[in-house]
Amino acid sequence: MPAIAKRIGQTMDWTPIIISLGAVLGALSRYYCSLFWLWRLGDRWPYGTLFVNLTGALAIGIGATIIPALDPGVTLQQFFLIGFLGAYTTFSTYILDVVKLYRSQQRLRALLYASGSVILGLAFAELGLWVGRF
Repeated sequence: MPAIAKRIGQTMDWTPIIISLGAVLGALSRYYCSLFWLWRLGDRWPYGTLFVNLTGALAIGIGATIIPALDPGVTLQQFFLIGFLGAYTTFSTYILDVVKLYRSQQRLRALLYASGSVILGLAFAELGLWVGRF
């Protein structure tokens, strides 16, 4: 390896690349999950966003417990917790879904969806933290 390449390799911070790779996979996973639920259950309720938010809450609970216990350094944490789950979970989409339901005069659905996502998300994160201990 040429000396200049060695030097660049030694000083290069791979963090943005690692996070970006996780984010690409997370975003694609979110997209295909949303398409799946749209295909299965239609668009009367934002099932895909709810599914992704709940499974993301569960995964972050499990990941935040298991990954540090494995002590892999920050690379796996950056890839999975920041990159993958950061792109996979869909809080901004969730907010937009709530606003759309509210604006379309489906106020009760908007309230149920908004509060249900938060309450169930907290429960799933706690479940993930609990499952991660085993």
